[in-house]
Amino acid sequence: MALALLLAVAGCKRKETVNVSDDEGPRMASVVHTGDPQSDTQLVQGFYAIEQNSWRWTAQRFSVVLRPPPGAAERGATLNMQLSVPDAVMSRLKTISVSGNIGATQLSPETYTEQGPYTYSRDVPANLLNAEALRIDFKLDKSLPPGTGGDQRELGVIVSSVGLEAK
Repeated sequence: MALALLLAVAGCKRKETVNVSDDEGPRMASVVHTGDPQSDTQLVQGFYAIEQNSWRWTAQRFSVVLRPPPGAAERGATLNMQLSVPDAVMSRLKTISVSGNIGATQLSPETYTEQGPYTYSRDVPANLLNAEALRIDFKLDKSLPPGTGGDQRELGVIVSSVGLEAK
C-alpha cells in the first residue's frame, strides 16, 4: 500500500511553485502568488498589502525576485505576470504600459488601452537564468498619484502572480 501511494505521488504532475527542504526550510519559488503571505520576501519593492486574499496593488515601479526553474539555464524561460488594469486606473490614465528589465536586459513594453485582466509574457534568454535568484524590475509609464479617490498610495496595476516557466 505504501509503495502504491509513493508511486501515485511520484506520478502527480502538479506545477511546483515552492520547494521545501527539511534541513533548509522554504526556498525561493519560481512562481509567486501575490495573495500568499509567504511571497512577501520575494516581492522586494512596490507591492502593497494583500487584498481580498488574492492580489496586490503595485506602485509605478515594482520588483520581484524569482528562482529560475530547473533547466532554464540551458533552455531559457518564459516570464508570465498575471495582472489586471482596473477601470479606476484606465478611466483616468486612458492607457498604461508595463515594461521590465533583468539587470541591463530590457524586456519589451506592452500597452493596455482597456480595463481588464492581462498576461505580460516575455521570453527570458538562458544566459540570464544561471543565478540562484533573479531580480526582475517592472515599470509602468504612469500611475495614479497618491490621494486619487481618497487612496494615499501611488496606484499602478493589480498583480495576482509573477513567475518563470522553463521552456
